[in-house]
Amino acid sequence: MDFNPDTKSNTNDIYFSNQSDASAARTRQPQAAPTRRRKKKKSSGVGSTYLFFIIVIVLSMIFSIYAILCMNDILAITKTKSSVTVSFTQQVKDSDEAIEAFSDNGLIKCKNFCKLFIKLRDKVFSSNKLGGPFDAGVYYLNGKMGLEGMLTTLKGEQKSSETISLTFPEGYTTAEIIEKLSENDVCDKQALISVIQSTDYSYSLVSDLKAQDSVPYRLGGFLFPDTYEFYIDESASSTIKKFLQNGDEKYSQKYRDRAKELGLTDYEVMTIASIIQKEAANEEQMKTISAVIHNRLDDKANFPWLGCQSTSDYITNKVAPSLSSTSAHTADYYMAYYNTNNNSTVSGLPAGPICNPGQKAIEAALWPSKSEAKFFFHDTNGKIYTAKTLQEFKEKVAKYAPYLEA
Repeated sequence: MDFNPDTKSNTNDIYFSNQSDASAARTRQPQAAPTRRRKKKKSSGVGSTYLFFIIVIVLSMIFSIYAILCMNDILAITKTKSSVTVSFTQQVKDSDEAIEAFSDNGLIKCKNFCKLFIKLRDKVFSSNKLGGPFDAGVYYLNGKMGLEGMLTTLKGEQKSSETISLTFPEGYTTAEIIEKLSENDVCDKQALISVIQSTDYSYSLVSDLKAQDSVPYRLGGFLFPDTYEFYIDESASSTIKKFLQNGDEKYSQKYRDRAKELGLTDYEVMTIASIIQKEAANEEQMKTISAVIHNRLDDKANFPWLGCQSTSDYITNKVAPSLSSTSAHTADYYMAYYNTNNNSTVSGLPAGPICNPGQKAIEAALWPSKSEAKFFFHDTNGKIYTAKTLQEFKEKVAKYAPYLEA
């Protein structure tokens, strides 16, 4: 084939033109990368937007659920009426402490919000504040009450305005007081027992009293006999507080000073007074019986036993019938601490008071009559006889009450 330069040139022109275009194309090729990167950036931006909205939605849901739970704690919209027993052995200093207890017992879900709510509420409302303190006691609460309702219950405000007046005579035992309060719908029997056994009160007569295995009722002897007015469905803590407050006021400083003079504790005074209350046929006999008790206590070498039938009768007639199948101890167990008859295991006073004595019995325990008698007994008419010696006692029994010798 002949070589034609023109043709070659023409061909080359076309060739080089195409090559130039290809080179240009190759030269332009790297510019495509920024275009692809811009597309990726756009895709990443859309993904970030989606993620942002997802986070916002999730947080909104979490916040909404928390808000619902908070409102439910306050308004009790979906709460149940199942009762929960919440016990405070000591005074609750403020609403924060109470709310912690509510949370521990499953009554509320959002305790921090509830604490803040009560603080703000008390700032808005000048009266009926719910910040505390609250009395120690046993409370029956349920979530349906709502936060304010539960704190109001702790505050002692009554659900009902209906009241009842009840009289408790001198010598009533603690078991009898509990039964009477329960029968008249003042408060629940188990709540009363729990408060009597475990709740601390600041009144000086009972502030140091602790439950003892040897004593059936911790506050026995200190529930001052009197006439009281109660609310129907009153809290057990508030109910018992009325007895204790009255007793603390009646047991004056004069009584406390006299007890120290005699070398007795207030608990021993109340124990002696309770025996006097049960042994005396009337108030006139109280100081005489007190003298016999004091004389025996002062001469334990010759009279190791008090010799009062009333102490064992207390267990047999009052404590035993009130014990349930779930009681920690039997009547026989308590008898070992209360039987003061001759040859008993109890030397001196029983473990605690055998009833709740009145003021006259307390005064008789503190100021006995001047007597050297160490024995006493009653005839069938309730007349009292005393004796200094066992021989004199036997002679008088044979003459005035021969049935006692059997």
